[in-house]
Parts: sequence; structure tokens; C-alpha cells
Amino acid sequence: MKVLNRNMLMLVLVLSLICNISHLYAADPTDGFTNIPLTEANFKIQRPYNLPVEARYSFENGVRRMWVYANDKSHSPNSQTQPRTEVRIMGHDYSSGVWQFEGYGFVPNGTTGPSVVQIHGATHESSTIILRIYDGELRYYSGDLIASNMYDKWFKVNLIHDVDQGKVTVFIDNQQKFQTKDRGPGDLYFKCGVYAAPKNISYYMESRWRDIKLYKK
Repeated sequence: MKVLNRNMLMLVLVLSLICNISHLYAADPTDGFTNIPLTEANFKIQRPYNLPVEARYSFENGVRRMWVYANDKSHSPNSQTQPRTEVRIMGHDYSSGVWQFEGYGFVPNGTTGPSVVQIHGATHESSTIILRIYDGELRYYSGDLIASNMYDKWFKVNLIHDVDQGKVTVFIDNQQKFQTKDRGPGDLYFKCGVYAAPKNISYYMESRWRDIKLYKK
């Protein structure tokens, strides 16, 4: 009887381990996607138009650091938008299919209010999705909470946009955290960095990004 109970316990443990491994494997949001090679030519830096790139951007040891101040100029003399320092992924705009952005972000304590990653473009809006940091919380625009306690640590972001199905899915550290309808097709592309919201922003805003990748189905 004791041997039987021991065997049953071992079986339960093995099955549990198999389930956990399967869950971890299935949680990889890039499963079934094809990686799209990127070079430095694909990374366009948008920053206050009156400043040199190095005044608001650095790229060292694989880390792209971007910062901006609330009273900085826009990225263009003809733009009335808020100040930004962002990486705009070039050469891979899309209007159909299933696309995915992957990157590791870092936001220092005290930064609040900026968009840190987004899909630009939509049918009737300027963006499909924006993820903003407010007091350490990652939110969908300034609304739905996606993740908490995001300051001072690296976190993995995967944005999957299924244009044909009209939906966007957000993974943080390989866990699905959010899904929403998109805002219609358009000229779409990915961006990350810091882009000040219209209100409730800190004077200084910064984010860092590394290992940025694109995928497509």
C-alpha cells in the first residue's frame, strides 16, 4: 500500500512538472512567428528638433537610452505634439497580417506620464495602442492597468497586432496581460522610448530599451 501511494505521488509530481514545462513553452509569444532581421538603418531616432541626437539619446553596450524634458520642443518645427525621444522602426510599416514587437524596457523611478511603447497609425486615430507609465504602473493609454511595480527593472514587452482579426495582445515577461480591439487598419509601425502625454507628466522622463526585435506570421 505504501509503495502504491509512493508511486501515485511520483506520478502526480511528474505530470505536474510536464504541465508546468508545457505551460512555459506555450507562453512564448513568438511561437509560430518568423524573425525579421533589423540593422541600425531600421532605427530612426526622433527627438526635439532643435537638439542634436546625442543630447537626448545614447546607444551603449546594446542599450538605447532615451530621455526628454517636459519643456522640450517637439520633434518637428511644424508639429504641435508633445516632446519625445523615440525609436521609430523603419522599413517595416504594415497594413495587414500579424506582426509582433519584442523588446526589453527599463523605466527609472520618477518617470511618469510618457508613452514607452506604441503601435503608430490606425484608421481614425494616430495610434493603435499606447503603453504609458504612471507612477510605476503600465497602462493602456491612461486607462486599463496592464502591470504594476515597473520601475527600476528590466521587463520584456511583446505586442502582437493581428490586423485582419482587429486585435492587439500585450505580453509582459511572457505572460499575457491585456488584449483589446485595434482602431482599424492604416499605415502602421512600432515605436518605443519616451513620448510625453498631454498631462500628468514628470518634468524628466526616461526609458531604456535593448534586444528589440520584430516578428511576422
